[in-house]
Amino acid sequence: MLTNKVSDMTIEELNEFVEQIVDRRLQLQTAKLSDKRSLDEIFASIDANRWTPPPDAKSSLELLREDRDR
Repeated sequence: MLTNKVSDMTIEELNEFVEQIVDRRLQLQTAKLSDKRSLDEIFASIDANRWTPPPDAKSSLELLREDRDR
């Protein structure tokens, strides 16, 4: 029996709750790993979906300095 608050759970209930979450995440990750694409296809997809900022865009350092100076 799981309660609504973590603070009200026994150690056993908390362990069960965490195990359920981990199991669910592992199942989702396993489903994602069933991708049958080759490495070349995966790399091509990464290249095709990569965003490159325009040449006149500020660098991350410039953006950080501007933010700091505000």
